[in-house]
Amino acid sequence: MAESKKRVYSRKTETADTGSSMFYFDYAAATPVDPEVFSAMLPFFSQKFANPASLYQIAREANLALESARKTMAKLLKINSGKIIFTGSATESNNLALKGVASANRGKGSHLIVSAIEHDCVLSSAAWLGQEGFRITYLPVDRFGLINLKQLAKAITKDTILVSIMHANNEIGTIEPIKEIGALCRQKSVLFHTDAAQSFGKIPVDVAGMNIDMLTASSHKIYGPKGAALLYLSDSVEIEPIIHGGGQEFGLRSSTVNVPAIVGFAKAAEICFRKRVTEGKRLSRLRDKLIKGILNRVPDSYLNGDVKKRLPNNVNFRFDFIEGESIVLRLDALGVAASTGSACSSPKLEPSHVLLALGLNHGQAHGSLRLTLGRWTDEREVDYLLKVLPKVIKDLREISPFKNKR
Repeated sequence: MAESKKRVYSRKTETADTGSSMFYFDYAAATPVDPEVFSAMLPFFSQKFANPASLYQIAREANLALESARKTMAKLLKINSGKIIFTGSATESNNLALKGVASANRGKGSHLIVSAIEHDCVLSSAAWLGQEGFRITYLPVDRFGLINLKQLAKAITKDTILVSIMHANNEIGTIEPIKEIGALCRQKSVLFHTDAAQSFGKIPVDVAGMNIDMLTASSHKIYGPKGAALLYLSDSVEIEPIIHGGGQEFGLRSSTVNVPAIVGFAKAAEICFRKRVTEGKRLSRLRDKLIKGILNRVPDSYLNGDVKKRLPNNVNFRFDFIEGESIVLRLDALGVAASTGSACSSPKLEPSHVLLALGLNHGQAHGSLRLTLGRWTDEREVDYLLKVLPKVIKDLREISPFKNKR
């Protein structure tokens, strides 16, 4: 089975349009569905396909699968109380967290705090709430992407109803001090939400131990299908739905429940948590090999994010005098899939707001490359990347309009 998986997801994979082979270094954007996950989902497409809200046998089987998936997620998050709400994406979960809490708690206060490096869906939700009369504080980060707890404590007022700070950043991989943030929010009687889409299944997540009131996790970041995510809500959370209809998911997320995707999400989470420690060590070794190799072989290259407090699978660099889009396209021609930022926002061709928040100027932020590793990344692929990337950078610098500024 292991060799079969390697054939499916290694550089031997043939792309649909060209038939060429590909090395995949964009696991932070999307992961392939694990074969075990795919097998677990199949019956719910063709055999147990009924709407789980119906009363007959196959509908009851679908509902049992739904509730089994909910129990699985609760166990993995070490939850003894509260609710697991299944949604269609991390974007939806984050929208529900911010807008739902703001709507339900308007009488208690109108101030929310988010970090300056949150995912676009959190920042856009916060901006929308700002237009609706709420006051938003965008907490700055240091040059490694870390928030300052003293600054957070100072920003919290009697009017603050919610703090939303991601567990680990999707672009630079920096891991925030979530336990300490949660403890501070608990002390100040302020709700704390964390977007754990990038961290869930990769590093320890314990909602009670980390003082988390709301947590977002996503299926397609952990080898599950797209179209499934969750929002955990503690018992202390008052929240209003943002989608209205039939009252599914405790009345907080109306829509016919996507049972196959949720079943796949739960299976993917089980596998990730089972392999988390050994896989984390393996990926950390490959990550560190990439970091050391690139810094040693490419002049004027710099690591973005914290050296130690970072996800085991994330590498993010900036290269002076060239643009990230050019690097990505050159690598693509050589059979390497990578990104120059978040896949959700990279088509904008604008500097990453995350890198700008670190203090980089527009030119520096444009020269970024994100490389994220995963379950089927192996030593050969890392060696290949280390072989081709230095020449790509060298060639692009030779034709760069910025080369005379070196």
